Amino acid sequence: MDEKVLFFEVIVDAPIESVWQAWTTTEGVKSFFAPDCKLELRPGGSYEMYFNLDAPEGLRGGEGCTILAIEERKMLSFTWNAPPEFPKIREQRTHVYLRFASLGASRTKVTFIQDGWGSSTDWLEVYQYFEHAWGQILLPRLQARFKNRPIQWQE
Repeated sequence: MDEKVLFFEVIVDAPIESVWQAWTTTEGVKSFFAPDCKLELRPGGSYEMYFNLDAPEGLRGGEGCTILAIEERKMLSFTWNAPPEFPKIREQRTHVYLRFASLGASRTKVTFIQDGWGSSTDWLEVYQYFEHAWGQILLPRLQARFKNRPIQWQE
């Protein structure tokens, strides 16, 4: 079987605690990931990212996503859905796994894995979308957030 998996590793110039908080607190999420969110940091809790705040409920972003597993400063796993422009796939969920490893006092390795992809043409489009979104936009934003400054979404 030829299972599709997105895999990225990035080094962030920040302590593991700071990188962990970027993914797991409202303030942290707003500093690089999305302009707003709903987080309930427990298995089964919400892990929703809102990218389009003016859109109707259900079309604002990563809505309906939940935390699957959590290990403080080591691992975070959550479900993820396709953006609204992919309605055939949006109601389904993939799985995202983040691993955090300290590389000393001021550097952290983040390993990103996303699986659970279907094989239809629609699924391939969503896979390609996220290959770009995670690898070329979000993970570089995480690095830039600590190198430069948090994102100012209103700019």
